[in-house]
Amino acid sequence: MKPSTFMAWITRMPLLERWALMHCFQKENVSEHCHQVAVIAHLLVVIKNKRFGGNLNPEKAATIALYHEVSETKLQDINSNTKYHSPEFTKAFKKLEDLAEKECLATLPEDLREEMEPLLVQTQVDPEYKAIVKAADILQAYVKTMNELRFNNDEFHHVKDNLDKKLAQMEQELPEVKCFIDIFLDSCTSTLDKLTESELNNEQ
Repeated sequence: MKPSTFMAWITRMPLLERWALMHCFQKENVSEHCHQVAVIAHLLVVIKNKRFGGNLNPEKAATIALYHEVSETKLQDINSNTKYHSPEFTKAFKKLEDLAEKECLATLPEDLREEMEPLLVQTQVDPEYKAIVKAADILQAYVKTMNELRFNNDEFHHVKDNLDKKLAQMEQELPEVKCFIDIFLDSCTSTLDKLTESELNNEQ
């Protein structure tokens, strides 16, 4: 049986630093980011199904989220301001990402590729799931931003302004996003003592 390098690339994701061009109070890598996006995507679909008549698979959303940055195993994390600097830059980066995703797919044994392609290659991801994962990606970045601002990191003020605009639009298109924010967001920037106190109060 021919060996595959697929998992070797995946296990290098913790080495890929996010927010590389910015001062950060707390470092974050691509592997951590993907895990948190997967958790958020899973919760978004659960909310969508339970409260807004959705019919998506939470586990599928989480799996797509786990793989949504697989191109960065080849390209590393690219600052969003650079990626979206101009339509020409964006088009060029999207082509690179697509090529990198297909290269990752090609490292798998041939009989596994058909099942993995709609998870790895973003152009093949179902649009409904892609929208959920995109929302989860923005929400994860927002949580990161609020935690950096909590420690007076001025580098993230402009990031918050941009994310506020994106989330406002997403709330209109995906009501589960607003529901997630209302339920979960405040506690994500709480101290350990406040979290413990809140949980004790809820039990009483």
